[in-house]
Amino acid sequence: MPLFAYKALAANGSVTTGEIDAADRPEALRMLDRRGLQPVNLRETSSASAASAQKNNVKAKSDEAARGAAKADAKEAPIPDGPIKLKRQEVVLFTEELSDMLGAGLQLEPALKSMENRQELGNLKAVSFKIRQIVRDGVNFSAALKKVSPSFGPLYCSLAAAGEASGALDTILKRQAHYLKTLAELQSRMILAMIYPAFLILAGIGVSIIFVTTLIPQLTKLIASTPGAKVPLGAAILMNTSAFLSKWWIVILLVILASAIFFKAWKDNDANKPAWDGMKLRLPLIGRVITSRFYVQFLETMANLVGNGLPLLRALELSRDATQNLQLRGNLNQVIDQVGDGRSFSKALIRNGAFPPLLIDMISVGEQTGKIDQSLRRAAERYDKELDKDLQRIMALVMPVVLIIMSCLIGTMAYLMITAIFQTISNLG
Repeated sequence: MPLFAYKALAANGSVTTGEIDAADRPEALRMLDRRGLQPVNLRETSSASAASAQKNNVKAKSDEAARGAAKADAKEAPIPDGPIKLKRQEVVLFTEELSDMLGAGLQLEPALKSMENRQELGNLKAVSFKIRQIVRDGVNFSAALKKVSPSFGPLYCSLAAAGEASGALDTILKRQAHYLKTLAELQSRMILAMIYPAFLILAGIGVSIIFVTTLIPQLTKLIASTPGAKVPLGAAILMNTSAFLSKWWIVILLVILASAIFFKAWKDNDANKPAWDGMKLRLPLIGRVITSRFYVQFLETMANLVGNGLPLLRALELSRDATQNLQLRGNLNQVIDQVGDGRSFSKALIRNGAFPPLLIDMISVGEQTGKIDQSLRRAAERYDKELDKDLQRIMALVMPVVLIIMSCLIGTMAYLMITAIFQTISNLG
């Protein structure tokens, strides 16, 4: 059986050295972990002849550390089985903590161990423990993320794989933390901006219900009791609409629910996802935001990968894997095929025809100067500003649009009601 020499940290912070018998390196790591030791260095020795002589020494040195670790583990909350769901704030905290530690020079496993020992991280302690155990068995960090928690999502895991491949995992995680914080801030801003319009919509719905259930039936009785009265066209439309809604509202509600269920099933079908992704890109205002967000993510990822020495073709493949929209991914597939055939990056973008000229020009300048990573980063900053402008434009338009729609709805109903009342009064005269 192979003999492994190790240098490890005990739970009390002391340094322990020795040798241990194990079938392979992962088994040796698991044995040290069961003893409460955090390995700093582990290597297989050239000979196992000294295994028996060192066995008792190893056991004596590690018993005290193992007892202290066992006492500490007894106080810890049990690790839940199965995937662990995290809140968005917890995902952001995990990403920021890990990127800071990796940026400070720690290796992945010690960084996860440090997060596991933190007292204030809550569910993140269990997530860090599970990820560390999987990584120690030789599994990639991105694959470990998928196994441990669905809260990280496909985009997060794809970017983590790109960071691992380029050796810039800390940079990729830092950018991802910034993206998640920006997304959370955008959602909070949208919620605040929608409070007043939502109040207006609810008020408009309440007024419409009063019109349909109370005022219109009273108006109908008034006109019917007037000799020779003629119902105005607008009032007749309101009355017929009120009668129809009163009689068929359950059927209408069921049709709306069935339509929503059918639409969700349609867009979740793998065969329809490309069509749905294309429709999202053509939506007014929203499509522009999705496209700008893709350019920012694509350019930032490419800049980090190329800047860390990854070949351009491999960087394109990893950036494509981090793209969720299938139509945009198809565009990148065409670019990858052309770059693989020997064309330059900018020429491939031109032949694809889906990328804006400004982006192509900035990439072309980077190819000519030999600093394509800097050109990609500058392009990402430019589109990030464009994305912020688009989001501000959408939020600025929400309030006027809601006010116009509600004022037209309520105003039309009030005008028809008042017109019918005046005509009834004139008939009485």
